[in-house]
Amino acid sequence: MPPSLQALQDRLQHPFSDASLLQRATTHRSFSADHNERLEFLGDSVLNLAVASLLYQRLGSLPEGDLSRVRANLVKQDTLHQLALRLRVSEVLRLGEGESKSGGHQRPSILADAVEALIGAVFLDAGYGPAEALVHRLYEGIEINPQMQAASKDAKTALQEWLQGRKMKLPQYAVVATVGAAHRQTFDVECEIPELGLTERGIGGSRRAGEQAAAAAMLATLKAKKL
Repeated sequence: MPPSLQALQDRLQHPFSDASLLQRATTHRSFSADHNERLEFLGDSVLNLAVASLLYQRLGSLPEGDLSRVRANLVKQDTLHQLALRLRVSEVLRLGEGESKSGGHQRPSILADAVEALIGAVFLDAGYGPAEALVHRLYEGIEINPQMQAASKDAKTALQEWLQGRKMKLPQYAVVATVGAAHRQTFDVECEIPELGLTERGIGGSRRAGEQAAAAAMLATLKAKKL
């Protein structure tokens, strides 16, 4: 294992049995076909469950809606970006030449995605317990309190709460198309609410940003229709 990856492993406090997982988690799609997006997808789900567990323990008196809002604050891109900076993920990121020259090592979306990929890598390497423990360690330095529920909601969270308040199923998101070179892609994402027969689309520089844009468009439509 290269010294830089070994140092990251030490900061994560997780000795990998399969070092290739750590390498893949820090590889952007602009660098190689063996990149971190599938690990990011997995890590996103593990992160949400681990943070939900953490909040259930620390903020047991909060109702479900407020817990969801606090969690949204903790798993949003800005927070994950700060975690990436603490882990010094940029030092080990493998990016294609074009992405690297355009400042990819410091791009918040890329760094946030890499944190999720690292969580996914730990999950595959050792199971949920160590992955949850990693998430809890990462959030040790972040103040978690009930007041976080007052923070502004992102579009996906706002849409989710709107639907839950009406006993409806969560929206479905799907990437309709990707445009541009691998190191500068934009994601065209569709947001669908089957129960209402509504579909809206949004575009962003990452899958997450595209989903937020699509959710914002859906909220605007719901408001316009006065639903």
